[in-house]
Amino acid sequence: MGPAGATYDFSRRVIAITGGAGDIGRATARRFARSGAAVALLDLPDRPFESAAAELEGAAERVLGVPCDVTDRAQVERAFERVVERFGRLDYLFNNAGYQGAFAPTDAYPPDDFERVIAVNVTGAFHVLAVAAAHLRETGAGAVVNMASHAGVRGPPNMIAYGASKFAVVGMTQTAAKDLAPYGIRVNAVSPALIGPGVMWERQTRLQAATGTQYFAPDAAAVERALIASVPLRRLGSLEEVANAVAYLMSDEASYLTGFNLEITGGI
Repeated sequence: MGPAGATYDFSRRVIAITGGAGDIGRATARRFARSGAAVALLDLPDRPFESAAAELEGAAERVLGVPCDVTDRAQVERAFERVVERFGRLDYLFNNAGYQGAFAPTDAYPPDDFERVIAVNVTGAFHVLAVAAAHLRETGAGAVVNMASHAGVRGPPNMIAYGASKFAVVGMTQTAAKDLAPYGIRVNAVSPALIGPGVMWERQTRLQAATGTQYFAPDAAAVERALIASVPLRRLGSLEEVANAVAYLMSDEASYLTGFNLEITGGI
């Protein structure tokens, strides 16, 4: 478990979080709700975004759950219209929805899964960023944090689709930061490495073990030990530590940071 984090005042501010029903989305929602923000959680209709919204601290009128498939531009537009109708404005976007994809060497990677990863992590992230930016321009300022990954900084084995998608998110962040700077909108990214416990960590260790490649033992527990041993701090990062980094990048203390990719890696 990471530290509680600095205290930022996000009262009278509104944040939209895509992938809001996931582990990192929920942790970030809790972080902002504790700091006074109104929170909108966007996720697929079959994901538990309503229960994620219900668990947040604070009054019910400060929380909204919205079904949204980020690969569908019309759904994204309707979702953000609902957010602004409910809260009257948009101040922050955590562009967090993503799909980890299959684990296989490049020559064996399933083409249909590659396309799905790109559709969610790149095209979907673009739809969300573009639609949210129009609302942020109406607000007159604001901040965006895109969910990249250390896989988009140092390409990992057996994850060509995910790695490619997250390299794209880092590039998208740098371009959008320039495009939106004239409107006072800052755009940054976070790139977590080994974060857990959670669904993605458990899935990663299990599926890497099953690849049969030279990089990983065929036992998930051994993969877990080896990955943690590769971290100089010798532990996983916590969900809360990712949420704290997002909160910092949204805060006024990061007011001169834009186009920056913050790596959350424990020193990898």
